[in-house]
Amino acid sequence: MGHVTGLYAAILAVLFFVLSARVIVYRRSNKIGLGDGNDPILLQRIRAQGNFSEYAPFGIVLMLVAEAQGSPAFWLQTAGLLLITGRVLHGVNFSFGLRQPILRVGGMVLTFLSLALAAFLALPF
Repeated sequence: MGHVTGLYAAILAVLFFVLSARVIVYRRSNKIGLGDGNDPILLQRIRAQGNFSEYAPFGIVLMLVAEAQGSPAFWLQTAGLLLITGRVLHGVNFSFGLRQPILRVGGMVLTFLSLALAAFLALPF
């Protein structure tokens, strides 16, 4: 149990590490200990990390429940790929300052599709 979900959880952990490291490095180099210091770049990086931490764990939990109930690997892989792609697009948009609406919107659409698919797979029927 959890072989498919474990793969995606590990990949998401690496992405979370990257987003977190970008916040930490920026804080240290600009000597901002708490909050965002009214720095718009730091605020973007904080929100990229925060948004990731709000959505990714929920997707993984739904996938794990679905996998535990015997959902087909194809659909779990689909949910996982949608989640990874959505989180990468959204995170790159904010953390790397690209500010491209297509990345933000596309990232959220893919994330929501992943959550909807995983939620459906997790239903006990």
